[in-house]
Amino acid sequence: MKAKTIFIIVVTALLTTFLLINREAVPFDFIIGKEVYISKLIVIGVCILIGFILGFIAGRPKKTLSSYDTEIEKHQPVENKSTLSDEDRDYIS
Repeated sequence: MKAKTIFIIVVTALLTTFLLINREAVPFDFIIGKEVYISKLIVIGVCILIGFILGFIAGRPKKTLSSYDTEIEKHQPVENKSTLSDEDRDYIS
């Protein structure tokens, strides 16, 4: 197994244990309305889920619409790119 897989399994096991230990009902006060008794399991689980979703959205790479290479090629005259100067051939060999 890879280290990343083992790390994910250990973190998931610790998180599951933590959630199962904290199952009792606690008063949860919404901004509007009365105080409601909700299980800590649900509150912590929802917060973790929201954290994972926000972390995934923030951490994924952005898609690029254009490449700098294509922009450079647009402004340069077309020439045969496979040709090398004599100096370059000497350097390679």
